[in-house]
Amino acid sequence: MKKVGLYFGTFNPIHIGHMVIANYMVEFSSLDEVWFVVTPQSPFKKKSTLLKDNHRYQMVFEATKDFPKLKPCNIEFDLPQPNYTINTLVHLGEKYGKDYDFCLIMGADNLKSFHKWKNHEVILENHDIYVYPRISEGKVAHQFNGHPKIHEVEAPIMEISSTFIRKAHKKGKNIRTMLTDSVWKYMDEMNFYR
Repeated sequence: MKKVGLYFGTFNPIHIGHMVIANYMVEFSSLDEVWFVVTPQSPFKKKSTLLKDNHRYQMVFEATKDFPKLKPCNIEFDLPQPNYTINTLVHLGEKYGKDYDFCLIMGADNLKSFHKWKNHEVILENHDIYVYPRISEGKVAHQFNGHPKIHEVEAPIMEISSTFIRKAHKKGKNIRTMLTDSVWKYMDEMNFYR
């Protein structure tokens, strides 16, 4: 059975920070693969800065195509919105259940609010969580300290954000070093975030 880490995000755009964390997870933890789960645009949030789902998926595809253990995933595109992680996990379990053991990947900042997630107890009962460090304020809820299903992975701290990249690109700054070559090429050709 393959152990797959699910890395959720809008990936608007996917950048080297995402890639470094995902690759670290797959090389230095017990995960066999990492799937980048591209979150669709919420029908309730019309954000002009968020590219269409297929373009963000394409950028994830471009970024991961040379890394066999990293894969793009558009499973949430067909699920009703707003979508909750528990629904995605149930759906993936029904679709691939026997072959894959699905785990969550999240930043330490997300773990702090994990107790507010829909059905977080059910998620923890059935899925491992791999946590990478983030520079952030606040404390992790005490019920998660030392939890056997929560694995802290000392991945490099990557403080690059997609928001920063979009804003800098709009101002004409050179942000190419923050993206893989293939993502930069696609973004440039499509004239995104200008």
